[in-house]
Amino acid sequence: MKATEKILLLPPDDVNRVIEMAWEDRTPFDAIEAQFGLVEQEVITLMRRELKAASWRRWRERVQGRSTKHAALSEVGDTRFRCSRQRGISQNKVSKR
Repeated sequence: MKATEKILLLPPDDVNRVIEMAWEDRTPFDAIEAQFGLVEQEVITLMRRELKAASWRRWRERVQGRSTKHAALSEVGDTRFRCSRQRGISQNKVSKR
């Protein structure tokens, strides 16, 4: 399946979440692939399609130099894909392991 076909099949809520995850500094492309099945190039295609030109350039410039967006290059020791404060933010009282 082509990248554009995969992107078009995503519901709008998922597209918004992929964009949000792509903007996050500590969320690697591997996490996006695990959750939505989009590889890095497909995320780049989605971002180019969905963002305004200036936002696209700003995002691309920001991501190109980040080792944290690539799990293999990242120095981040933990493998969490969410903020350490997420449980407090979402009011989730159940510990997830």
